[in-house]
Amino acid sequence: MTEIPELDPVIHAQARLRVVSALSALRADDRITFPRLQELLKMTAGNLSVHLRKLEDAGYVEVTKTHQGRTPATLVRLTLRGRLAFDDYTAAVRALLDGGTAKEQT
Repeated sequence: MTEIPELDPVIHAQARLRVVSALSALRADDRITFPRLQELLKMTAGNLSVHLRKLEDAGYVEVTKTHQGRTPATLVRLTLRGRLAFDDYTAAVRALLDGGTAKEQT
C-alpha cells in the first residue's frame, strides 16, 4: 500500500491556502499591501489578520508595519520558508491526486 502524504495543517485551511497561493505569485522579495491582499482575496480585515498571524507564527509570512508618508502601511510577503512549505504542500496534493507519495514524485 502506498503511503499517503501529510498536508501541512497551517497551509491546508482554505483561507490560509488562498493567502499563501496569492503571495507565491509575487517575486521572492516583493511585498503587497494589506488592503490590496484583502481586496484580492475578498476577505474581511479581521479574518485576513487572523490567518496572517497563524502564517506569521509558522514563519511562512513576514508582516511589516511601516509608513508611506504619514499614512501607516502594512506590507506582507511570503518568506523563503513559506515558499518551500507551499512547494511541499503542492507536491503532496499532486501525489494525493496521482495516488502516489510525494517522495515518488520528486
